[in-house]
Amino acid sequence: MGLLEKIDSPEDLKKLSIDELNQLASEIRRYLIEVLSKNGGHVAPNLGAVELTLALHYVFNSPIDKLVWDVGHQAYVHKIITGRREAFKTIRQYGGISGFLKRDESPHDIFGAGHAGTALSAAMGIAIARDMKGEDWKVVAIVGDGALTAGMALEALNQIGQLKKDMIIVLNDNKMSIDENVGALSNYFARLVTSPVYNKFKEDVWELLGRLPSRYLSLRAREVARKIKETLQHFAVPSILFEELGYRYVGPFDGHDIKLLIDNFERVKNLKGPTIVHVLTVKGKGYKPAEKNPEYFHGLGPFDPETGKPLPKKDKRPRYTKVFGQTLLEYARKDPKIVAITAAMPLGTGLNYIRDELPDQYIDVGIAEQHAVTLAGGLAVEGMKPFATIYSTFLQRAFDQIIHDIALQNLPVRFAIDRGGLVGEDGPTHHGVFDLSYLRMIPNMVVMAPRDAEQLRDMIRTAVEYDMGPIAFRYPRDKVPFEPDYSREPQPVPIGKAEVMKEDGDILLVAIGSMVLPSLNAANALAERGINIKVVDARFVKPLDEELLLDLAADAKAIVTVEENVLAGGFGSAILELLSSRGIRKPVLNIGLPDRFIEHGPRSKLLEVVGLTSEGVSAKITEFLDAL
Repeated sequence: MGLLEKIDSPEDLKKLSIDELNQLASEIRRYLIEVLSKNGGHVAPNLGAVELTLALHYVFNSPIDKLVWDVGHQAYVHKIITGRREAFKTIRQYGGISGFLKRDESPHDIFGAGHAGTALSAAMGIAIARDMKGEDWKVVAIVGDGALTAGMALEALNQIGQLKKDMIIVLNDNKMSIDENVGALSNYFARLVTSPVYNKFKEDVWELLGRLPSRYLSLRAREVARKIKETLQHFAVPSILFEELGYRYVGPFDGHDIKLLIDNFERVKNLKGPTIVHVLTVKGKGYKPAEKNPEYFHGLGPFDPETGKPLPKKDKRPRYTKVFGQTLLEYARKDPKIVAITAAMPLGTGLNYIRDELPDQYIDVGIAEQHAVTLAGGLAVEGMKPFATIYSTFLQRAFDQIIHDIALQNLPVRFAIDRGGLVGEDGPTHHGVFDLSYLRMIPNMVVMAPRDAEQLRDMIRTAVEYDMGPIAFRYPRDKVPFEPDYSREPQPVPIGKAEVMKEDGDILLVAIGSMVLPSLNAANALAERGINIKVVDARFVKPLDEELLLDLAADAKAIVTVEENVLAGGFGSAILELLSSRGIRKPVLNIGLPDRFIEHGPRSKLLEVVGLTSEGVSAKITEFLDAL
């Protein structure tokens, strides 16, 4: 029996020696690879955070002390050692545990998160609440270096330094090489600046210098002391930025040395004020395929644990993301004004094709969606053709910028919105189910959604050529229904024009995007039972093809709308508003996502659960007509 089988809570860690903790780290890495090779998930980040997690739980007393993890990409080990070892086998599976932090999953998950950049603000609020209640426990925020590009993280960093609350911020830096900074001198300096003797000496000397009789000598002495202190620190660590912001900076340390981590967490936990502990880790540590290609192993599906290669797929159809990336590259080759923008997701958005071939037409802003959108606005002002390519769930973070910086000025920014609809195993934090609602309410915005890969290519050309204002198109995280014909030249889609897919029927069904083909299949199935339905692909959520839809609605006995979006304010609402404004009163059934956050699981399973398959649409229409 290994050590891992004996770990049911963080308290069990505290009984282990350093050698046993190192053995446990090896067992956890094997367990991570065993489970994630079957389930998929964030492999490299979690392999890199094993020792760090063990050291944190060894020193601090979770959940009394609050460990606030950013995102959850690095919190799998945290899940394993906080009573979810066996449940971890179900991670990201339907009915299993989440791949992200989730408050209702464990008392150790202090703050739920799926988007980066939230930990510092949340931890600050927790620390303020602790002090207001007069309680005494530690608050530790664990953030990755990438998360510090998020605007909210920088806002929090600024105020934490101002308020001087007792907090520890662990900067898990997996970008920097572990070089000479991680050595005897750095370790000695870290022990020095965290020791009570050093800190008392520093405060006493500073106070003494301030009491010198000559004001000039006092200021000069202070300045000399400050420069000596800064020079000493620069000799060992890059600390001055954080010190100037009001933090005590400690590190950097080897994030894979458990004893070193434990010793330094013990030293800093009783320091007053905000402290930054900088640890250097290697993404994918202990698993050669992930160490060699950490970008690919950041998040992926099932893979062969021996080779690290993805498991062979019987279905060879490409994903919408790939079709988008390759098609945009085709146009970027011909048009140097096209600029592709991503917020730290080049592979996830398909922009790696442009990045690799046309780097001058590619910008990665980091985890900074707000900046990405306004940057695109600046490019548009100067006549460029920016494509802000952002996941639907992450674009929510830039909602104000879309309104204030883009739409209000009617700037021709192209929004390519990946992961529109249910995304699958990443779950409710990543489902892109609100974009049709939050985009259609914005003046000057054009909103499209393709039913297949051919139409996606057409909409990309439409966006390239559209210069009248902002335009958006959203597509799902899924394989395309069929391989597009790349030899066919994409054709621009007339703005605001729908397409009739099935002519006959006295019931009018209007669908958008990913729901067009399932709706068409449902209509064909119902026709065999004598229920004839006319099917329209709206193609546009905004503007609607009012002339066509009103004409068809006038002759219809009932109207059905279908969308992979929340019903509140979505595509169906747009149809209802149109009918109401023209005084058309017909029975209407709106089919879409229910008013709740949808769990995680395979996308196909989730669509089945919410009734957005052809069988589900057919059943809902039948029930609706029976009720009539």
